[in-house]
Amino acid sequence: MIEFKDIIKARNTINDYIYKTPLDLSMYLSSDTTKVYLKLESQQKLRSFKVRGALNAVLSLTTEQKKRGIAAISSGNHGAGVSYAAKISGGTKAIVFVPKTTPYSKVEKIKYYGAEIVQLGNNYDEAHIQALRIIEEEGYTYIDPCSDAVTIAGQGTIGIEILEENPDIDTILVPIGGGGIITGVGLAAKHIKPGIKIIGVQTSACPAMIHSVRDQVCYEEYPTKPSICDALIGGVGRLPYELAKVCIDDMIEVDETAIREALKFLMTKEKVIAEPSSAVGIAAFQKNPHLFEGKNVAIVVTGGNLDHKLMTQLLCEEK
Repeated sequence: MIEFKDIIKARNTINDYIYKTPLDLSMYLSSDTTKVYLKLESQQKLRSFKVRGALNAVLSLTTEQKKRGIAAISSGNHGAGVSYAAKISGGTKAIVFVPKTTPYSKVEKIKYYGAEIVQLGNNYDEAHIQALRIIEEEGYTYIDPCSDAVTIAGQGTIGIEILEENPDIDTILVPIGGGGIITGVGLAAKHIKPGIKIIGVQTSACPAMIHSVRDQVCYEEYPTKPSICDALIGGVGRLPYELAKVCIDDMIEVDETAIREALKFLMTKEKVIAEPSSAVGIAAFQKNPHLFEGKNVAIVVTGGNLDHKLMTQLLCEEK
């Protein structure tokens, strides 16, 4: 499992390679009684929180594990993080498997740092199944984005930063895809401040964790409706599912329309470029402000790799 000391170790490992991202007060979401802060991982190196976990995982590998070559399965951001980490760790060979639907902006970033890209499957679950077979056959060292304790410890450094910046934070909203980031943030924040509330947010197109907890079944694969949230699509990691009871206090489901509105809000009001999956926390707050009355809320904006075509489309929708 994961302990707080693992997250502290991760921080020491990755600290020289990441940014301490801003925790900005939102004047648009805040009121006289409620204060809302945006943890802008959209301004992180590679424009995604995923670099934290990828760095911690790759930099913790043994020489033998690196020699075998490293592999990742990703909707984009984790793959870019692994590609970057492989480069700075001495040019370790890296291969990244992505769905055919991965936005070009994310594919570009993976290529830039030197990893080989293999596109397969029409969604994340399909890519995951096919890629795991290849990884096993070739003997690569697999860097799991969600169910690896070392990766999750890297994501947990976000929780430390939030409470160091503002100890008064009593609620943190975190997007959930496979569950890696909320697991790490939840473990770190609850160690520092046991009474803090950690609330996960999922798109209604793929509420895999919500239904996993409800049904007490780990849905490692999950049917998906059309969604702009490519990073939140697919099943739940086994380790995050097992830790959900101690990491997550509640979960909120938001629809795709609310997510689009939240994205436009971030661009036009907050002047923040965020990808769709990063806006679900904003959508949850905007749809349920009464749930947070009187709270000091931090919303984790997880990434900023917004496809330029979608950006143009969203801005053209703005009336």
